[in-house]
Amino acid sequence: MNLVLFEPDIPQNTGALLRLAACFGLGVDIIFPCGFIFDDRRMKRAGMDYIEAVTIRRHASWEAYRRWRRESGEGRLLLLSTKAAEPYHRFAFQPADSLMVGRESSGVPEEVHAAADQRLVIPLRPGMRSLNVAMAAAIVAAEALRQTGLPTAS
Repeated sequence: MNLVLFEPDIPQNTGALLRLAACFGLGVDIIFPCGFIFDDRRMKRAGMDYIEAVTIRRHASWEAYRRWRRESGEGRLLLLSTKAAEPYHRFAFQPADSLMVGRESSGVPEEVHAAADQRLVIPLRPGMRSLNVAMAAAIVAAEALRQTGLPTAS
């Protein structure tokens, strides 16, 4: 299972997502450009010492990522979106799924939304717009791993 970060724009959230990936054994795909300078020093600070336990694939653009997905035969692309209709907790996850979160400031463009194999929503109380992307990814990743096999404690 992988996390996919579409053009992240807050380094602290990216660091939190990298730490989540390290703890749960998830790969991470980062689709550039980022809204900050993405370098090892900054990410090490945001992700602490967890960043070295994560496999990170960098993609220069959305098109580069799509091309890589086609060539690599990756599993389904699942977009977490406030515009989705399917609640994440009613969805049947598979081990090869990739969970995508959008930019903190604007989500993903319609082209990306349309390209996802499935769009999932986290139900919120009426009047609440959205969760932080790192929190949303953690909630959905925990359910996906619960269904497909949690990492074992050592």
